[in-house]
Amino acid sequence: MLEHIRKRGAASIQELAEEIGISISTVRRDLEHLEERGYLERSHGGALIHKQVQSTFEPEAAIAAEFDRSQKELIGLAAAATVPSGASVIFDSSSTVLAAARACVERGIALTAVTNDLRIGQALATSANMRIVMLGGTLRAGSLTAVGEPGESFLGKLNTDIAFIGTHAISGTSLTETSLEAAAMKQAMIAAARRVVLLADASKFRAAAFCRICEMRDIHEMITDDRADPAEIERLRDQGVVVTVVSSGNL
Repeated sequence: MLEHIRKRGAASIQELAEEIGISISTVRRDLEHLEERGYLERSHGGALIHKQVQSTFEPEAAIAAEFDRSQKELIGLAAAATVPSGASVIFDSSSTVLAAARACVERGIALTAVTNDLRIGQALATSANMRIVMLGGTLRAGSLTAVGEPGESFLGKLNTDIAFIGTHAISGTSLTETSLEAAAMKQAMIAAARRVVLLADASKFRAAAFCRICEMRDIHEMITDDRADPAEIERLRDQGVVVTVVSSGNL
């Protein structure tokens, strides 16, 4: 329901009931739930997405994972295809990075994998070829992401081949996040890797979140999908970022 409204900006209760195949009373109840959690605003006979989203607002992990799911899977496949067997890889906490981790498992390659995300650790653990290092820390409320110590300090001791990084928003020349703790963990991951690859679907090109992670020039590569504004892609390439665009035309 939320994805339907998000793609269109607004929707009526009747439209949602017919599109999803549920009753009008269920639609009303679910819209009330989503409004209470800050995802949307109710309108007369329907709902619309907030025009101004608070800079610290972050969707719950289970809901965020469903946004643009097909594009995230394509980006994950493209990312996994670049990883050589035997590499050491940091997997940041991100639904798109989770797709890359699953694609690495499907390839059956041997990796030393470092992550602060319990979902990603669990996905990687299904492969006997993975040596997994879980970063310690405090779990963020409503997520399975560890932040803070001792994970941040531990990253300072590592020199990995690749870091797959996610972000809440790409805003101008910066990557931004909704919390200081999440941004600090990502900064430590970026510093610990020789090659930093940003995995972000087109929806990440949006208004800045609460705090800055880094400048785009600190990222070596980016993989996104073809819904992204070509002008944004060229602007990133002008900053020296290698950008790969995956095609979602067959979805």
